[in-house]
Amino acid sequence: MDKKSKIELEQQAIKQYLLPFLNLSKIYPLLPGAKDSKGEAGFIGIDENEMKKLRLAYVEEAQTAADELLKDDAILEQIDKLPFKNGDHIIAIGDSMTDDLRGWFEMLKYVVETARPELELTWSNEAVHEDTSVDALKRLNRSVMHNKPNWVFVMLGSYDAMRYHAAPDRTLVSLAEYWENMNSIENAVDQVTKNPIVWISPAPVITELMADNALFEGVIENLDLSQFRECYQGRKGIVIDPHGKRMGTPPEAWNYLPDGFYPSIAGHLATTKAVLLGLLNDK
Repeated sequence: MDKKSKIELEQQAIKQYLLPFLNLSKIYPLLPGAKDSKGEAGFIGIDENEMKKLRLAYVEEAQTAADELLKDDAILEQIDKLPFKNGDHIIAIGDSMTDDLRGWFEMLKYVVETARPELELTWSNEAVHEDTSVDALKRLNRSVMHNKPNWVFVMLGSYDAMRYHAAPDRTLVSLAEYWENMNSIENAVDQVTKNPIVWISPAPVITELMADNALFEGVIENLDLSQFRECYQGRKGIVIDPHGKRMGTPPEAWNYLPDGFYPSIAGHLATTKAVLLGLLNDK
């Protein structure tokens, strides 16, 4: 492969698999340079203006897709029954699946703000690229407790369930530790809001596509993910898609980027719809 082709592939990978997720100010909140767009662009390896243009395009792409939900009668007929109250603050914690400028949280925000502008809600995406439940718990005081939100959405587990090539005999986070971490998150959130936590189960993956992608140092097995999803059985709050069916059974390729792991626009749309219907039907 010539040097030009290698650079082009690296740029393509940055734009598709890194830029939509990597928000340095969340990872390094105490470093002033992480909040500077020129410095951030230089760190990532992309022109500052192109970075800003692409990030805006990602958000617009998510909003355009979310317009389809506003045409869905099943959602429109009940959307005025959403449990949010005027001035509520909504926080999401999670991993790359939530910390995605094209992602379900952006779509949810757009749909609710478009349909219910009078609510004047505040939205905070506190998810961080590649977070496990350990990472989310570690920063929970800063991301959730300090902000005292009215609603907390939690979507964790995909990176917990990763089996790295160097240690394929175990998941990165054990099932027992995952259970304990989610209990600790639940107990902490209970201290700041009386509203139920909204738990969103980790979506299935297409393992063979992950295995073929050089970006990953490991793979995820759906059997592991199904066991992690069992940790939601009987949990307090609203559990969205407890059996992991929103991406299809078996999971359908168009709901993912070519790696079989990160959701495509269609995959995020499926999650957004599941969240909306889960909120509306939790009566």
